[in-house]
Amino acid sequence: MHFIGQNMNTDVFASRHIGITERDFQRMYEIVGVENMEQLIYETIPDDIRLKEPLQLPKGISEHEFLTHVQQLSEKNKVFKTYIGLGYHESLTPSVIKRNILENPGWYTAYTPYQAEIAQGRLEALLNFQTMVSDLTGMELANASLLDESTAAAEAMAMLFDVRSRQQKKAETLKFFVSEEILPQTLSLLQTRSIPIGVELVVGNHEEFDFSNDFYGALLQYPGKHGQVHDYADFVQKAKANDIKVAVAADILSLVLLTAPGEWGVDVVVGTTQRFGIPLGYGGPHAAFFATKEEYKRSIPGRIIGVTKDTDGNPALRMALQTREQHIKRDKATSNICTAQVLLAVMAGMYAVYHGPDGLKYIAKKVHDHTNLLAQSLKAFGFEQLNTSFFDTIKVRAKNVEKLKEVAESKAINLNYIDSETVSIALNEAFTNNDLKLLLSCFAESQNIQKDISLSQNVEEVIPMNLQRQTPFLEHDVFNSYHSETELMRYIKKLERKDLALNHSMISLGSCTMKLNAASEMLPLSWANWGNIHPFVPLDQAEGYQIMLKELESQLNVITGFAATSLQPNSGAQGEYAGLMTIRAYHESRGEGHRNICIIPASAHGTNPASAVMAGMKVVVTKTDEKGNIDVADLEEKVKLHAENLAALMVTYPSTHGVFESSIVKVTQLVHDHGGQVYMDGANMNAQVGLTNPATIGADVCHLNLHKTFAIPHGGGGPGVGPICVAEQLKPFLPSNPVIETGGEKAITAISAAPWGSALVCLISYGYIKMLGTEGLTNSTKIAILNANYIKDKLKGKFEVLYSGEKGRAAHEMIIDCRPFKVNGVEVTDIAKRLMDYGFHAPTVSFPVAGTIMIEPTESESLAELDKFCDALSAIREEIDEANAENPNNVLKNAPHTLEMITNDIWEYPYSRQKAAFPLPYVSENKFWPTIRRTDEAFGDRNLICTCTPIEAYAEV
Repeated sequence: MHFIGQNMNTDVFASRHIGITERDFQRMYEIVGVENMEQLIYETIPDDIRLKEPLQLPKGISEHEFLTHVQQLSEKNKVFKTYIGLGYHESLTPSVIKRNILENPGWYTAYTPYQAEIAQGRLEALLNFQTMVSDLTGMELANASLLDESTAAAEAMAMLFDVRSRQQKKAETLKFFVSEEILPQTLSLLQTRSIPIGVELVVGNHEEFDFSNDFYGALLQYPGKHGQVHDYADFVQKAKANDIKVAVAADILSLVLLTAPGEWGVDVVVGTTQRFGIPLGYGGPHAAFFATKEEYKRSIPGRIIGVTKDTDGNPALRMALQTREQHIKRDKATSNICTAQVLLAVMAGMYAVYHGPDGLKYIAKKVHDHTNLLAQSLKAFGFEQLNTSFFDTIKVRAKNVEKLKEVAESKAINLNYIDSETVSIALNEAFTNNDLKLLLSCFAESQNIQKDISLSQNVEEVIPMNLQRQTPFLEHDVFNSYHSETELMRYIKKLERKDLALNHSMISLGSCTMKLNAASEMLPLSWANWGNIHPFVPLDQAEGYQIMLKELESQLNVITGFAATSLQPNSGAQGEYAGLMTIRAYHESRGEGHRNICIIPASAHGTNPASAVMAGMKVVVTKTDEKGNIDVADLEEKVKLHAENLAALMVTYPSTHGVFESSIVKVTQLVHDHGGQVYMDGANMNAQVGLTNPATIGADVCHLNLHKTFAIPHGGGGPGVGPICVAEQLKPFLPSNPVIETGGEKAITAISAAPWGSALVCLISYGYIKMLGTEGLTNSTKIAILNANYIKDKLKGKFEVLYSGEKGRAAHEMIIDCRPFKVNGVEVTDIAKRLMDYGFHAPTVSFPVAGTIMIEPTESESLAELDKFCDALSAIREEIDEANAENPNNVLKNAPHTLEMITNDIWEYPYSRQKAAFPLPYVSENKFWPTIRRTDEAFGDRNLICTCTPIEAYAEV
């Protein structure tokens, strides 16, 4: 280990990223019982899978060098005025939102709000988002965001396919109609998702659809991909008459002026909120929306935020129906979605809060008026505008499109060139009159028109009266109260104070790797040369992005030992699905498409079986032994039994139980010997980097959670990025995009909407690897393992660790068994809630074993923070001993303790206020107050309220 200690070399990024210093080692080694780091690693990782050589990556660079480098890279990107549209538009991020949310670690370092008592701020922000979506779409229920518009459309197709049986549709009704007006990337993703589950897509003109009984559902685009605003009311009524469910992919800004699809009686409305203040970012991350009818609340993918009450009867928010999250259904799931785009949804919701209904009307009308003015001006020039009705996009016939393209690009303008005679132009809120004049000059010059450019005053109404929105929206106080920067800044801060994030204390969530998201990695996300690039611009305009993305792919190839990487999957679950789809394509290419058995250990994360089912595979579960390892004998039996049809094994390594299983090479060889491929879940990659890798253990493909191991922030539940890395034989099948060519020569269709997924936040992982270099990356892994074993041994005798390796070591995380405390009347939930009083977010609760907590400290925490956490758990252990199952009125059962409780004149508890709120001396120095007591989950699920309707309206419920 090379550390500088107190005479720190300030150019070494690792000394900023890693929380342990040189002076800490000896004390930690004594607690862990080793002489040095090499002994610990030897006792933790099986020798036969240790890397023999260091990672072949460059030496790490300083933070200053990285920022200089990434600035130079950004200058290689050409920021044109881009009017391509196709679901992506330049937007204006209000500075108050950029500074106080996007650039604020109080928002971007928070975890998914499973612990509602310390997440009320994010939950309120997401409730605002849901209300905004429900109001604008005219639907009863919206979730807290999905990954992108195309994914959301695919989720709609799958959900309606699932509910068809409950609606008494015939099982053989497998056709799904898709309007030819749909975005090309959405069609590609629908093709990917439909084939494995047996859905037949039928693409056509919605005006010629025959509404036959063969169809269970339909998807429409509103407005169409080239801007035409269709009246779909008659289509929807005929579909309903024939028991065909209808989904609509809608532009959210257009819904400010256009009739909400919910008013036609549709079943699902999806789309993206990117144009509500979110940077283009070369494709993402952006928060999609999914709105539907309340009758589908048990089938909706993703998360829903709902209103309930706490122990004292006060209003409280929490994730509603969370025990029914799709991935918890495992192989019965219809979706593998396990994350969202929370940070981006919060920003989009705040955009609506800041502007309010009148501000949104002003923006939408300005965009529409500019579009109308452009259409009329082009008509005056002699060009034919082909849309009879439009919102922000017009389709124009031009005689010489090649010349027009040449002129436009010379003026740094991008249009959407449909064919040799037609272009479409999509305007946005950043568009000005000067932009309009410049755009018109392109058309004039391309046709040698000498006419003076004067803006037409002859603007006609182009939206039919029956398609003009008449219903109000965003009437709740929150959308009508914070329109000055001062007020919005204070509102954002009020919500932030309710949330515990990494800027307050360690979040030791097992399997979730809540590590430092360094400021130097985050800063470039705010730079215009990275944020203002449309995902479908010509590659030569995104040279900086292309260099960065290709180098990141190369870095990940080295780290995993694989041949190729696709950055397209924009969540870990999408990575799982992408990996399995490449395996499926590989088998089909060899004439073995019948291979459809996927073996999954019982301990696997629930997204694994859900992803396998979505990929058209049948799940066979293999046992784990008493030590938590894969039962090799049972696996061998199942592999042989299914040898003819074996497609894949899905394995997490180190295991979900926090152990490096020594049998892993035997396990992967067994699968290969019987014709299968090995997929490795990369959730625990933070214990591998620089010490071993997926290729060495015998895997063929893995996904990586860039929002875990590679430092992208969790953002309160997203963004996530889940690229896949593959061995040589799977390289040809990496996913493609229908607009910009990506993937292998035998590429599967799209996994997400954008060619490189959430490209903007890939800058973070690029910087993380670039600054740490080989030595820093490897040391990070070693320290993560040391920190986990330090906590494990520091708590010895107080808490039992459920599983450990053959030499008694944990990997980078461990599972503590809390089930014995039931005799004292103490549940694992009580420990989780009591940790809040000590200023800590609970570790992962009851996964993968009910009644346990899984702890992962990461390498970013200091020894002082590890000791505080251990002190907190040790003090809780004493409180457990004091508890009595016969008398639940104790400090654990009443946790967390709010400021309202502590300052109340009445105190009827058999312990002191100090013990309740300030149980250890360090707590008073930096006290975090939970804002509510425990939430009443059952009440909230019985009385599902998922919008900002005042709670008083439900007083009689």
